[in-house]
Amino acid sequence: MLGIATKSQQKSVDRRRHQRVSVQINGRYMLESRREFPCQTVDMSPGGLALVGPVVGVIGERVIVYLDQIGRVEGKIVRLIPNGFAMTLVATVRKRDKLAAQLTWLANRQILGLPEDRRHDRIQPSNPRTVLTLPDGRTVVARLIDVSTSGAGVSTDLDFELGLRLIVGKMPATIVRKFEGGIALEFSRMVSSADVDTEISVSI
Repeated sequence: MLGIATKSQQKSVDRRRHQRVSVQINGRYMLESRREFPCQTVDMSPGGLALVGPVVGVIGERVIVYLDQIGRVEGKIVRLIPNGFAMTLVATVRKRDKLAAQLTWLANRQILGLPEDRRHDRIQPSNPRTVLTLPDGRTVVARLIDVSTSGAGVSTDLDFELGLRLIVGKMPATIVRKFEGGIALEFSRMVSSADVDTEISVSI
């Protein structure tokens, strides 16, 4: 006869399934006030993370975090820690599996002392000017705040919707975050540092 797990046993299994690993990843987080702040993770699992940052939210507050080498994650604050907070992550099974693989690589890289993954390092474009081409064909002149091989921060006063697909320079991209004075874009494909000036920047 099969035994039935108690609630405490089920919670124990969940904790093991989502065991946190100690990884220090830089990024930014946005609280419900829509203000953004820099942060660094303390530890992380496919089900949650702890981070330190200059402003601590309140328990139950929704948070959106964009981490180098990981991307965009979101969830709610469940516990406060010194100079930061711990939060759960809301993600599909597929997203959790992807996070597990990413975290395994990052943890092993730090343990083995491997060089830092350069995929999402910031690139300084020689020309900070660009043009956003909207789905209806309209164009908007904008300024690049920063660029990485996977996305860009763009300064603009216009209020775009999250998830909007557009073209920045010649690169198809999706708006994944909004912040005061601008938007964050995720490219549809990786761009090399050598191609930033031709793919993203535009001479006006």
